[in-house]
Amino acid sequence: MRTVSIIIPCYNESLTILLLLEAIYAQTYPRSSLEVIIADGLSTDCTRQVIQSYLDDHSEFNVRIVDNPLRNIPSALNTALSHSSGDIIIRLDAHCVPQADYVQRCVQDLERGLGTTVGGVWDIRPGGKSWIARAIAVAASHPLGVGDARYRYSSKAGSVDTVPFGAYHRSLLDQIGRYDPTLLTNEDYEFNTRVRKNGGTVWLDPSIRSIYYARSGFADLAKQYWRYGFWKFRMLQRYPATLRWRQALPPLFLTSLVGLGIAAPFFSAARILLSVDVGIYLAGLVISGILAAYTQRDWTLLIGLPPGIALMHFSWGAGFLWSFLRHDT
Repeated sequence: MRTVSIIIPCYNESLTILLLLEAIYAQTYPRSSLEVIIADGLSTDCTRQVIQSYLDDHSEFNVRIVDNPLRNIPSALNTALSHSSGDIIIRLDAHCVPQADYVQRCVQDLERGLGTTVGGVWDIRPGGKSWIARAIAVAASHPLGVGDARYRYSSKAGSVDTVPFGAYHRSLLDQIGRYDPTLLTNEDYEFNTRVRKNGGTVWLDPSIRSIYYARSGFADLAKQYWRYGFWKFRMLQRYPATLRWRQALPPLFLTSLVGLGIAAPFFSAARILLSVDVGIYLAGLVISGILAAYTQRDWTLLIGLPPGIALMHFSWGAGFLWSFLRHDT
């Protein structure tokens, strides 16, 4: 039986950490072959107390908390790796809930040689009870919002660019190294890029599923996607060939709007193009809202989904462009 180390970056996750621990405890994989390493960024809420209280009632559960004073994800993952001992590594997040056979399916796929790294599909849930939280969850898995990021919606297994919460043999670290500590977001994508550049395969298996809790408000969503865009450009500086159309469109669209907006007072052609761009984009957002509201029987999506998707696009694009402008600083 392969031993498995589950590594988890964590910081102020008191609202969801208990759900994660319960989900890992309920895994179909033998608990005696599991260890859980939580790299906590010195949480200032009651995250540690919640974890300790759970462990007091489940003393047989092999869970350890280690400090991550740098408070960023790659340092958390590398710290957890340093304290782990399993043959197989599975990365999870403190705001996700893996289904009961998650570990078992990851191990099976690795043992069958389907991928060097394997992972599954997110079932994205609202991070709160408000209509805004529900709209954000739908936006985060909508094709207009995330393009061809298959791990957010796909039902087809196959080779992909990246997967969230990847699983891999520990021996892989000897070949490609650990997570890049200078890349504060997109660390999974960069890790999987090195897997592919070294001849490996990143495998998506839709039967490997986890619940992922989206941001609960528009402000947090904007910060999240600005950060994604900012660090995506930094990753592309190292691996320009990894650029995908879904990543290029938001900064290109934002640039076109700014350029046409500046030129519009002086040129009629710019005014026409700007009107066409905005009109088509707004029509796409409105149609998406109508279809989502109808199919999910949630009419708040009519007013919540369009701004949610737009906020993702513009925040990501703005972060990307700001990173481009500052890439020499």
